Amino acid sequence: MAPRLSAGELSRRLSRRAEAVCRHYLRAGRKEGRYWLVGDVRGAPGRSLYVRLIGPESGKGAAGNWTDAATGEHGDLLDLIGLNRGLTSIREVMVEARAYLNLPRHDVPCPAEVRASTTPRGSAEAARRLFAMSQPIAGTLAETYLRRRNLEPAIVDVSAVRFHPRCYYRDSNEAPTRTFPALIAGVTDLAGRLTGVHRTWLDPASPGDKAPVSSPRRAMGDLLGAGVRFGKTQSDHTILVAGEGLETIMSLRMAMPGLPMIAGLSANHLAALLLPDRLVRLYIAVDADPAGRRGMERLSRRAREVGIEALSLVSRLGDFNEDLRRLGLRALARGLRDQLAQQDSARFLIAA
Repeated sequence: MAPRLSAGELSRRLSRRAEAVCRHYLRAGRKEGRYWLVGDVRGAPGRSLYVRLIGPESGKGAAGNWTDAATGEHGDLLDLIGLNRGLTSIREVMVEARAYLNLPRHDVPCPAEVRASTTPRGSAEAARRLFAMSQPIAGTLAETYLRRRNLEPAIVDVSAVRFHPRCYYRDSNEAPTRTFPALIAGVTDLAGRLTGVHRTWLDPASPGDKAPVSSPRRAMGDLLGAGVRFGKTQSDHTILVAGEGLETIMSLRMAMPGLPMIAGLSANHLAALLLPDRLVRLYIAVDADPAGRRGMERLSRRAREVGIEALSLVSRLGDFNEDLRRLGLRALARGLRDQLAQQDSARFLIAA
């Protein structure tokens, strides 16, 4: 029996034939000097992703190392194959790599060995891998899902949101694993580091609806103090909108597209958000349920203790997305006008 090869050894073998790997998986690209240039990990035409074709087998400057200048993603050829093929486990990636290298399948590690050597499930690193393996939402079920909620991606600025066509789902630890398409939102800290993701599983049989599962929304990774950010919500901002749900914040972005916003994803995480040092005024979107009100009160209290003005934003109906869908964008903007400081209304609110 052939010896079992580690992921590192597979990566080294791929690096020895880096150009051939690129020609196979990134066929719309082209060779320029020492690099293969292409649009993205999926192989779209373009020049933002570059793969080094010449170099040592491992380490800095190794052949096969790649970087996408548009997204900041990077890795080796094993990572690239996984992203290109939409694979979500190291075992699947290794099987694919072995098939490309024409190696026998029987020396792929058994599932228990793979689990022992891979990133812990639910960790920040697992979240980063899932986000990296996802794709832009344009033309996907994720875009359909948002549009069905009257959310226009170009206005919302969905750079923090991606799509995965086959995201793993389990009802419980004992339940079998299934896959569904999913909207993947990146959770980042004040420095912009990705620390987690939020997944909304979607129904492939009913575009625009959530998947028919018991818990279609779940987060993973290091979430405390972090959130899903829309607009440039870096540490030097002086005005910020915070809320609990993704769709709540996206709806508010439709009415105030120039105002930085953050979704905490739950009432408890909203209450624990870390606030920028230079923040002067904080608007908090209030969910109608008791937990949402408590989260708003706790965050307001924390903000005021450090001298930040904290103001609440209240929807007319059940939540701001319901306002947007049932009343319309201009009515949503009119409802916000008197809740904003006068200078913020003039600066950020769309014409109502």
